[in-house]
Amino acid sequence: MVQRIVRGQLPPGELLPPEPALCEAFSVSRTVIREAVKILQEKGLVKIRQGAGTVVQPSTSWNMLDELVLAATIAEDESLAILDDLVVTRRLLESDMAHVAARLATPEIVDQLRTLVDRMDELVGDPVTYGEHDLAFHDTVMQASGNRLARAVIRALERQANSTARYVGRTERALCVASNQGHRRIYERIAAHDPDGAAEAMFSHITEAWLVRRSGQGDPDRLKR
Repeated sequence: MVQRIVRGQLPPGELLPPEPALCEAFSVSRTVIREAVKILQEKGLVKIRQGAGTVVQPSTSWNMLDELVLAATIAEDESLAILDDLVVTRRLLESDMAHVAARLATPEIVDQLRTLVDRMDELVGDPVTYGEHDLAFHDTVMQASGNRLARAVIRALERQANSTARYVGRTERALCVASNQGHRRIYERIAAHDPDGAAEAMFSHITEAWLVRRSGQGDPDRLKR
């Protein structure tokens, strides 16, 4: 049902089919359908109106941090608009966290970042292991900022985005090399306790990495915000 709503098969303002029709369509009981509709309402996809039926809600009402909603939206979005929005959101939050991390980073955090960057230089030919260290680098910066809420938002977004090839992109060695140059600039600015420089380095790194991954997939001007 989530997929049907996201695809537009059940457009905003339309009533969901009656319970008997949904039971037949999905081969489940009325109890299951009622529970499913309640969950859809919790996700912002529908609104239950007593005596008037269940109405499909516009996308502006959807809970985009919900795993099912975000996954379905990413899967159905051929324009990459939702992934562009995800990158813009991530860029803003992580740039701010890098700014704070540069002020607060302890010698231990700086050592962790240096170790990760040095190790990633050795892993550019192994994209899977490189990717694991890439995530660890960004997570270390986020933890150093102390902003648990922003970190939780980014981790929720990334869990779904990393499951789609259109977000992950190509993984050849040259791209890992270029990516880690961005990581090293971020590390150097944090190690120098340069908040503005760290924020700018993070902003540039996330933007440039996504532009490379999305090249040939659509109009990149959405990122110029």
